[in-house]
Amino acid sequence: MDSLKFAEEITQTILSKKGFRIRILDLRKLSAFADYFVICSASSDTQVKAIADAVDKEMRERGIKTYHREGYEALNWVLLDYFDVVVHVFKNEIRDYYNLEKLWGDAETMEIEDED
Repeated sequence: MDSLKFAEEITQTILSKKGFRIRILDLRKLSAFADYFVICSASSDTQVKAIADAVDKEMRERGIKTYHREGYEALNWVLLDYFDVVVHVFKNEIRDYYNLEKLWGDAETMEIEDED
């Protein structure tokens, strides 16, 4: 599957769990370890877990396994690595602190609008 299409499909699962401030960062010209980052915010640790669990479940149902997972202990920032696409689910204030969009400021960024 095309990695951009894969990233866009992940955003639909995030939207279904009311994730917000969703961005897809295109890293293809900047990094060898992933094509895209999908970054989103959640308002609580419960929502962080719900979003990460939903993405993981949806991918497993499609036969796509998570290569690496981090952050389930604290639920401030959960990372799900699918090789070409890495998903970052942040509690909103933690996202502001780490500011991945600034760190990867040279990446082309696509903003996904929520339906609300």
